[in-house]
Amino acid sequence: MENELHILLTEEDAEAERVAELTGYLREELLDLDVDDVTTLPGGEAPPGTRAVDVTQIGALLVTLGSSATALNQVMTAIRSWMGRRHDTHPSLHLRMGGDVLEVSEATDDQVTEAFRIFVERHPRAGAET
Repeated sequence: MENELHILLTEEDAEAERVAELTGYLREELLDLDVDDVTTLPGGEAPPGTRAVDVTQIGALLVTLGSSATALNQVMTAIRSWMGRRHDTHPSLHLRMGGDVLEVSEATDDQVTEAFRIFVERHPRAGAET
């Protein structure tokens, strides 16, 4: 769906508690935006390169964008800002909207900014009322 963004946060060699803490911080920031909801998701099969299913269950969020035409851009800006403040950690993100997937890990700030810009451009109607 064009009004739902799935986020999977992982961190190499991180304990489940650490992933839960990082995911909670990100969720709190996203809830301050013009979105309908940010919920935790039960995990499924672990994506390639992740440690374990239990960690993916902890790091999964579903952002329901609502009707704001700028909600996706706001969410991506908040995620980019949140990642930029994680100097003590190196989280990886797996973002999915419909069939479009963006994976971010070990990228420079400029690479993340450009990848996020392209992702938002590919979803111009995300959150917009139809």
